[in-house]
Amino acid sequence: MMITATLSLYVARVFAFAVGAMVGALTFVVGLFDFIELLRRAATKPDATLAIVAGIGGLRLPWIAMQILPFAVLLGGIMAFWRLTRSSELVVARAAGISAWQFLAAPVLVAVLMGAFATGAVSPLSAALRAQAEVLETAYLKTGGGPLALNGGSLWLRQSDRQLDPLGVAILHAAGVALREGMLTAREVSVFRLDGQDRLLERIEATGMRLADEAWVLDNARRVTPNHLPDPARTIRLPTTMTPERVQESFAAPDTFSVWALPGFIALLEAAGFSALRHRLQFQSLLALPLLAGTMALLAAGFSMRPARRGGVAQMIGSGIAAGFLLFVLTKVSEEFGQSGALPAFLAAWVPSAAGLLLAVSLLLHLEDG
Repeated sequence: MMITATLSLYVARVFAFAVGAMVGALTFVVGLFDFIELLRRAATKPDATLAIVAGIGGLRLPWIAMQILPFAVLLGGIMAFWRLTRSSELVVARAAGISAWQFLAAPVLVAVLMGAFATGAVSPLSAALRAQAEVLETAYLKTGGGPLALNGGSLWLRQSDRQLDPLGVAILHAAGVALREGMLTAREVSVFRLDGQDRLLERIEATGMRLADEAWVLDNARRVTPNHLPDPARTIRLPTTMTPERVQESFAAPDTFSVWALPGFIALLEAAGFSALRHRLQFQSLLALPLLAGTMALLAAGFSMRPARRGGVAQMIGSGIAAGFLLFVLTKVSEEFGQSGALPAFLAAWVPSAAGLLLAVSLLLHLEDG
């Protein structure tokens, strides 16, 4: 038992060192290419200095590390297990009667803990820095006016409306939405006020709107109620819990929110009538990251523990890298299905990891004699 524990800790240490080195190396390489791309985009932007571009690239590094972590676990694991197999350390251990499942438990646990640490601790830092990078990128590199401009400057919003009915809701549509110096304005506004049974109570048409003092202020607005003539134009205040920051955040990329902030923000989005599909998928993907990291560790072991004397080691390692790449492609395809609504977010995030885990376990069962 003491020998097994010592061997497991030794394998886990070698594995953790290899994965850590691979995370650093891949983050540096991907970050370098990202920096070059930012430089290319900044070539026609005189205000985007080298320092600003470098700052944007540096702020994106934790997010890049989060993205490449599963693949780094796979490549680092292959390096670690192949080195231990080439030096015959794992061969001797298995000849001594120690099952591969025994000494693999520790490195797999290390991979799962790495994934859990990335989800719980790195994702808040990554989200905060990515959000700052998005602000700088919008200000210096993008030609549009931010996330609202990318949405065509239009806004659909659903919120509770208890002025006319205790269970009433208001559906608001506005065009020409702009956010300048913390003030949200819009034009061509339509508001549909419904009761608890979704029956239309009245419609409001306004030429302009602004968000101020916890209310939508509708300028030059006319009320239209069923079987009545429109009221004279005047200013109407519609209470709301929305703020300019919340409206802007609703169009922000899901990876600018940490795993701890996503549940509350998803509830806020759905209460306001926004689609939360992308945010739900991001939340489930972060929760599935520890399982995906553990799966990659098992795949690395299955494709790199073949004794060198049997030959075909290079082919096995190449097959492991190809399997990891296919799993990565499957993950991205599943995400596309999840974002389109064809698959529930839970299945879209967890099915690729579960499929990879079944493949890795099957391969190890085939290779393990004991």
